[in-house]
Parts: sequence; structure tokens; C-alpha cells
Amino acid sequence: MGKIVSNYGELVFTKKEMQQRLNPKMYTDFIETLENGSSLNESIAEDIARAIKEWALENGATHFTHWFQPQRNGTAEKHDAFIDYDKSGNIIETFNAKQLIQSEPDASSFPSGGIRSTFEARGYTAWDPTSPVFLRETKSSKSLIIPSIYLSWTGEALDMKTPLNRSTYSLNKYAIELQKLLGNRLAKRIKVFSGLEQEYFLIPIDKASKRLDLQICGRTVFGSSASKGQIMEDHYFGSIQTKVMEFMNHLDLELYRYGIPIKTKHNEVAPNQFELAPLYEEINLAIDHNLLTMEIMRRISQEHNFLVLFHEKPFSDVNGSGKHMNWSLGDNTGANYLEPSRSPLKNISFLMTLAAVLLGVKEHSGLLRAAISDAGNEYRLGANEAPPAILSVYLGSYLTDLLDHIEGVKRFTDKEIQHINHGLESMPLVVKDYSDRNRTSPIAFTGNKFELRALGASANGATAARILNMLCAYGYKNIINRFNPKKDVKKQAFQIIKDVLKETKEVRFEGNNYSKEWHKEAKKRKLFQVETTPEAIKYELNKKSIALYEDLNILSKREIESRVEIRLEAFSNTKIIELKVAIEMTKKEILPAIAKQISQLGSAYINAASAKIMSKALTKELNLLEILYSSIHTKEEYIQKYIGKLEQETDAFKLAQSLAEKGEELLLSLRKDVDQAEKRVSYEYWSLPSYDQLLLNF
Repeated sequence: MGKIVSNYGELVFTKKEMQQRLNPKMYTDFIETLENGSSLNESIAEDIARAIKEWALENGATHFTHWFQPQRNGTAEKHDAFIDYDKSGNIIETFNAKQLIQSEPDASSFPSGGIRSTFEARGYTAWDPTSPVFLRETKSSKSLIIPSIYLSWTGEALDMKTPLNRSTYSLNKYAIELQKLLGNRLAKRIKVFSGLEQEYFLIPIDKASKRLDLQICGRTVFGSSASKGQIMEDHYFGSIQTKVMEFMNHLDLELYRYGIPIKTKHNEVAPNQFELAPLYEEINLAIDHNLLTMEIMRRISQEHNFLVLFHEKPFSDVNGSGKHMNWSLGDNTGANYLEPSRSPLKNISFLMTLAAVLLGVKEHSGLLRAAISDAGNEYRLGANEAPPAILSVYLGSYLTDLLDHIEGVKRFTDKEIQHINHGLESMPLVVKDYSDRNRTSPIAFTGNKFELRALGASANGATAARILNMLCAYGYKNIINRFNPKKDVKKQAFQIIKDVLKETKEVRFEGNNYSKEWHKEAKKRKLFQVETTPEAIKYELNKKSIALYEDLNILSKREIESRVEIRLEAFSNTKIIELKVAIEMTKKEILPAIAKQISQLGSAYINAASAKIMSKALTKELNLLEILYSSIHTKEEYIQKYIGKLEQETDAFKLAQSLAEKGEELLLSLRKDVDQAEKRVSYEYWSLPSYDQLLLNF
């Protein structure tokens, strides 16, 4: 047995571990509960709690916590010890079904978007049995981690996981209904799969610690372009430096212990930028694992004297970082509805699923635009390293030709249907991996899955996954409603596919999404476009969006309104923090450095004058620095006044929109001057590590 397999999942309460500790009936009942999506029987929960407690204590755990995803970056937890009093007042170790299933953390300080008052502090976490419990190990102790959903006292979702689970349930409902309509009686439950490819930067911690912007904002608010940057294109897939490989190897082994199936690692395009990618898992677990991966990366990177950056655009003039979300669905039989097959029924299902996704993107692309939008990703989208914020679907030339053929068929006979099925069977193997064939597309079909390339590196993938599920569920429901139960299902199916292809042609694009021509063409096609992140976020409040959420039972209007408010507030707070950091750096580092340079040049000027030497170059340089000093000082003061005025704005959207437009304009203007100053001030006075030092020095 190899090193990976021998340690794989050792910190996870796996199904194998559960099977060994439960009686056969209890184990079978639990697995059937997961497969059917039904509620957990109390007697099963009690037996599982006993087994989990035994396993956790045997492995050295002292505490347990419900691990959940509040509506902010990252996760949250509150740890309780495995102790209580017995009837005699003695301390005993205890853990029961009630403690496993539910906890009550104080909800008063988590974002709620007005869904409850501060004094209404109750929030409830509930175990999500679809994601296995595990142990988190530190140097001195271990805690039992219980993946959970998070609800308010009145039952509204306060987290990211609950609406994702609801969307999977809704997708399951309509997918199974369509499968039955097509004659598939074996499909009982839909399974949605995902793999999230994670891009990131590693920066030497001794350099990063000297920059307030990297420490607080995760990105550089100032910084003159690196001399080399990525111009030579020699970093992508290049030889991995020893220090980085040591970090990666340590990370891999740690992730394997947590049962996270990391498969791939390599250098990315920008200097000091890297990527890792896992094997695919059911989507709920895949997202839990991605969040846990980022937590572990932060810890491991510090042990190797690196700061890991997940910000979408930590440095200007080099590529930013994304989190490519692969998405596919199938069922309990092992079928993948996004993979062509020798089975005619499966090929109809494949085409129906393509049609469903296209319908969803056409009607509700604004929801997907909102899902990928935040303060970090707006710097990356459309910057010739990521797709623009115009949602279109890329299918590849072979599949496009096949769909165009279907669209042009006048009448669907058994012979024609067989011809189409044969065409699908004959899809060349190269189509199985089309992920690099159109890097400019935000949603690309890659042989047996869709890849959402527009998601930002720091994002919780639950939001985008929820929307992808919803768009497909909407498409399935729309298709189901088109069938006439009294007519031939197979021929109707192809006619419906043909109609959908005609209706959704505007969202299919096979060209270069970066080109200016595409932006013009997208306007002609009337595709959804907005200029700013706040506008994108606000889209969820329109009637069509709310109607879809409520129709699919994902979120209520009140829950949607609260989430929009939270996201707008998060955007505004991020922007205000960046402005405040810029002001502090300007006052305490930038202006003093320029002043010292001016003083040095002034002394040189006086000495030259006393020696009756007049230098035009010296005079010019001194004047330029004095102008920059004055301009930077003026702009910094103006930004301070601007922030003061923002405190008077009570409308969340207006505040966010102002920061997206005016605030960003002011920061960019200040940055332009500061970056010019950096090029002119000597290293002796400029205390901020440069891009060359941050990106090209391990």
C-alpha cells in the first residue's frame, strides 16, 4: 500500500469506519436515508452518535463543534468539550444524538441582512449527514468537526449550505420526473458532481509582512509593475521550485488525511501563482472540501514561511486567480447526463440536459452573473485572464455542428433519430477534454461536464453551485411542461430539443470572449450586461428572480432580500477598508518616503548650486517629486473626506454603487501617482517591498 492510500481519510469518520461500529441494520438504514434524502430516524442518530463518540475519543478528540458556513468568507465554529456531570456530580465524557444533530450558537453577530434583530440572538446549526464528520488536528489537541447547516429561530436560512441543499433537492425533483417521462424507471435520485480547481499565490511571508495592504486586504492597493512579470511566459507549467514543492507535498499529505482527493498541482501563468485540482465528488462534499482545503492551505503555508493569497487580483498587470467549478449530474445508476452514450435513451437525456442548461442561462443568466460577483472578482473578470461578465455557453465545434444539424431537421423519423444518436456515439475522444479549447468562455462544455470559469478564487462555491442547479432545474421543468402525454415521447423529445436550440441560440458563442467585437455582438443579442458588482448583486431582487427562487423552494423573498443586503454591505465594507488602508499607507509610508527623497535631492541641488553647477535633470526630478507629493497629499485628503460623507448614506445599494464608481475612481487616481513615485524614490527610502521582490524572489 502506497503512502497516499495508507494515510488517506485517517481523520474522517468514513462509511467504512461507520460500518465497523454500527450493527448491519442501522448502517443499511442510514445509507438508505442518505440515498433517499429522507429525515434521519432518531434511533439511528443515537447509535451513530455513540459510534462517532467512541471513534473520536479513541483518536484523542476532546471537543466537538458544528462547522457551518455563515454569509461571509470562510466558515464558523464553536467548540464544546465532551464533558458533563453525572447524577453524582462527577465529570463524565458524553455525546448524544441531540448534540450531534443540533447546536445553538449565538447568532447575534453573524450577517443577517435584517432577517432578525440583534436581540433575537438564536440561531441553530443542524448536522448535514451528507458530509462526513472529521477530526481537526492541532499540535496539542483534536476536535470533532460536524458539517452543518445554519438556520434562524424562525427557520430562515442564515448560511450558504442550506440553499445549496435545497437547490439539489429541487433539481432532483424535476430531473427524476423527466427521466420517468422518458421511460427511465431505474433513476431514483440525482447526484450532482463537482471539482473546484483552486488558483492561489504564495508570497514570502517576510516580504508580505511589510505590506499593510497584503496583510489586511489580501491584495496590493499600490504597486508599480514588475520588471519581468509574466512577459516571458516561463512560469506556466514550469519546474516547481524546491521550497514550493516542499509546501505542496506537505499540503497534499495533510489533505489526504482529511479525505480530500487532490489530484493535480502545477505552476500557473503569473509568477508565484499555482493551482491545485481534486477528483470530482458530490457537490455538497466538494464545496465543504474546498473550504477546508483553503483553511489547511493557510496553516501549512505559514509553516513554510509563505503567505497564501486567494484574492482574485492581488497584483496588477499579472493574471489573477479563479476557482474553476466543474459541474455535472447523473443518478444512482452511475449514469452521467452530460456524457454521450451508446444508449439512445441516455443520448436523449444528454441532449435534454444540454437544452435545460441553455434554457436556464438564457432566462436567468443575471442570477449567475450575481453569483460570480464580489469586490475581488470585479478586478479579474474580463481582464484577459478570465471570462468577461457576459454569460454565454461554449459547446465546441463538433457538438455545435451536431446541434445545428438537429435544429435544421424538418421531421424526426426513427431513422433520423438513430442518425443523431450515432453522431453522439461517434463524438471524438478529444471532446472528452475540451477544458483548454476555449479559456475565454465563462461556461464551457468540456466533454462530460460544464466548467464555470468565471468564479473567483476566494469565493464559497456554494452560491454558484446553487445557481447552476437552479438553472438546470428551471430548464427541466420548462421541458417537462412542453410534453403532450398523448403523443410519442421520443419524437416529441427531439422536437422540443430543436425548439430549445432555436430559442437559446443567442447564449451560445464559440469565439473569443475577450474580443471587443463580442461585447458589441452580445449587446445585439440582448444578453444580460451590467457594469458594476452592486448592479449584478441587485439583480436577484427583480420579480423574475424572486419568482424562480420561490417556485423552486430555494429561498423566500425575505431570505433573498437579506442576502442581497449582506452582499452589498460586504462589498461596501471591503471597498472602505481598501480606501482606509490606502490612506494609512500614504500617510505613514508613501509621503514620508517621497519627502526624504526630495530632501536628499534638495541637498544635492544646494551643493551643486554652491559649486556653481546647475543640473537641469536634477531640477526636473526635484520638481516632478514635489508635484507628486502635492498631488498624493491632496488626493489622500479628498478620499478621507469622501469616506466621511459615505457615513451619511443609509441606502445599501447607493453606498455600494458609489464605492464601485466614485470610490474606485479615487483609489485608482491615487494609485497612479503612488506607482509613479515608487519608480522615482530610492530603495533606501521606499519601505514597501516591490512587485519584483514579492513575485520574483523566493
